[in-house]
Amino acid sequence: MEFISFVGAGPGAPDLITLRGQARLREADIIIWASSLIPEEMLAWASSEAICMDSAEMTLEDVLLVFEQHPDARIVRLHSGDPSIYGAIQEQISWCEHHERPFEIVPGVTSISAAAAAVGRELTIPEISQSVVTTRVARRTSASMPASESLAGYAQLGGTIAVLLSGAHPERVAEELLAKGSKFSPATPVAVIVRATWPDEQVAMTTIGDLVATVTELGAKRTLLLLVGDVLTTTNIRRSHLYSPAFSHRFRSRSNPGTTAGRAKRRANRSVR
Repeated sequence: MEFISFVGAGPGAPDLITLRGQARLREADIIIWASSLIPEEMLAWASSEAICMDSAEMTLEDVLLVFEQHPDARIVRLHSGDPSIYGAIQEQISWCEHHERPFEIVPGVTSISAAAAAVGRELTIPEISQSVVTTRVARRTSASMPASESLAGYAQLGGTIAVLLSGAHPERVAEELLAKGSKFSPATPVAVIVRATWPDEQVAMTTIGDLVATVTELGAKRTLLLLVGDVLTTTNIRRSHLYSPAFSHRFRSRSNPGTTAGRAKRRANRSVR
């Protein structure tokens, strides 16, 4: 039996797939991909002999039938972003385990990483936020959301929140972010990123108080991601310990800034020679 590879295609830009993901596409006999979430240009990495199936209109049963009917084919199940985050791959993995079909997961660049790059900010700044929560609000799929994982509950913790799959419900997002006990306020910054890394990417900076108006103006409901938290605009940034000369770790002993700068300069000079 051949492997089934669950490959993360990344957030959209064809060159943001990993080298391993590219290799799996080149080797694949069958590729199952979602045209609604992954640009067709991504298939340029595939062999001209590969069979490409669009999963946009396929059910889980349709996909599993392809797995079952082609035990000796190298199959790539191409998912947007990283397949382990809202990729709906666990039921496919369970099928593989039940049928003793070998499989692998090839990680992908997440839309959250792409969104942070689009706004040019770090999401974990010392003393501002050291945690990033990835979540969503649920409507039609509310039965799948554990009661203890509400957006309002996470808002009571503060930090940085990435809200996915919720572009159609900005009112609900704003309401939960400002629910009783929230660490946020109407002035808390929000970045709205639509189709991150795609040619028609849109980025809008707003606040929780103006979130509904901003999303409405953009006119996007799908492939929309929200980043929430003070990391997006704060300028009062404490220096990280990681590269501080006063902070030692396994690979570097504590020293004064002048000594550290001198060592760095000598290394740079040696590398030039």
